[in-house]
Amino acid sequence: MIIDFPVSIEIFGHSVLIHPILESVGIFIAMRYYAFLRKRNKSSLSITQSFSIIIGALIGALLGSKIIGTLENPQALLDAKNPFLFFWTSNTIIGGLTFGLIGVELTKKIIRYKESTGDLITFPLILAMIIGRIGCFLTGIYEQTYGIETTSIFGMDLGDGLLRHPVALYEIVYLILLWIVLKIVQKKYIYPSGYLFQIFMLAYFVFRFCLDFIKPIHPIFLGLSSIQITCVGVIFYYIFKLSQLKSN
Repeated sequence: MIIDFPVSIEIFGHSVLIHPILESVGIFIAMRYYAFLRKRNKSSLSITQSFSIIIGALIGALLGSKIIGTLENPQALLDAKNPFLFFWTSNTIIGGLTFGLIGVELTKKIIRYKESTGDLITFPLILAMIIGRIGCFLTGIYEQTYGIETTSIFGMDLGDGLLRHPVALYEIVYLILLWIVLKIVQKKYIYPSGYLFQIFMLAYFVFRFCLDFIKPIHPIFLGLSSIQITCVGVIFYYIFKLSQLKSN
């Protein structure tokens, strides 16, 4: 099957990329899924506390996505005719997750809420990421989620006539497998609050650190990209967090 990248659809006579549509659909479905889970599982969070934490997460995710996304290619920022526009249109899920986490933790300190809030959002988050990555794949090389050239059987023409690693597809497969593993953990094991989310974050950031080695990156320190450096920090953070859970 030949795919004409980037994939778009006609809406009221205008050609619209499928990627932002799928991202929006993914976020909507994930929010509905989260609302369903929250209704089914009684939470000690009040509506005001929940709203505050969501706002904190969104602000952190928005800023982090753009900060880390911009740092993926610092030279492009310096060369940009409109640096603010370059910053505003740069995005990465790694920055969103990292700074979203910071936003949540800061908000919890402000409202003096000490319990973990991550487990309930784990599966809705994975679902949103899977749907979003389908959009990334369908955008081909016109989005920063494509791999370097390869001669392996997995190589695909993503729009430039070269066989490349379809890293968005790799990530979709990984997230599906991670979903299955976490569901098994959820059903078969007794674990402390927050454990499921921490395992997800650790597993995902390890995967993304490795994945960037088969992507065209712009190293900024020790041959690592801004995404990989962020991943290293988050990996060590969650190793520490998980060790604390075990010691308790």
